[in-house]
Amino acid sequence: ALQHRDRGCRFPGCALPFGQGHHIRHWAHGGPTTLSNLALLCRRHHRAVHEEGYQVERQADGDLRFRRPDGRPLPQVPPPAAVPSDPVNALRAAHDAQGLHVHARTAMPGWLGDRLDVVYAIDVLHPLARPGIEEAATQPCTAG
Repeated sequence: ALQHRDRGCRFPGCALPFGQGHHIRHWAHGGPTTLSNLALLCRRHHRAVHEEGYQVERQADGDLRFRRPDGRPLPQVPPPAAVPSDPVNALRAAHDAQGLHVHARTAMPGWLGDRLDVVYAIDVLHPLARPGIEEAATQPCTAG
């Protein structure tokens, strides 16, 4: 029943399809062995909870909340994106629908050996570059 409900490790970001039953409230502290007090954790994450200080608690709505050893919550990880059964043809169809035609020269650079315009490159790659960078970029390099 636990495997059927959890379908693998419940630790955020873990995709292992198997695991061990973990008592959310430990049985030695009076925690019952019931589905509402169990969560499936893979061996690595089960050990992290017991030996490394990670914590897990069940919320009122039934969801699990995991915390780091310092008490900060671990964020929920979105499920992986769905992948089509034939990704190559799905990508080609999406490109065709957008009028994008990929061919042998699509990824060829248009660079003809021109000198790099450092100021322009920094402006494009980092639009929040601090003022005065233009002067520093145009000065000759004096390093070694």
